[in-house]
Amino acid sequence: MVDLTGLGPGLIAIGAGLAMFGGAIGTAWAQTGIGSAAMGTIAERPETGGSLLMWLVIPETIVVLGFVIALLLSGKVV
Repeated sequence: MVDLTGLGPGLIAIGAGLAMFGGAIGTAWAQTGIGSAAMGTIAERPETGGSLLMWLVIPETIVVLGFVIALLLSGKVV
């Protein structure tokens, strides 16, 4: 466990913001390629839409992880 008592609340808040920002940028970057490939595939074979939607949802876990880290860090700000 990392001791965050020596850090000010401002630095912890910046860390929480960076966790959310990094997760959001990573997810957006991943979904650009997945989304364009999925739309091309759906245009040719519409029956694959349900399974391709799953591939678009998987990168969202990165944002959820960033949100959890931000919540854990913001709980340290007292």
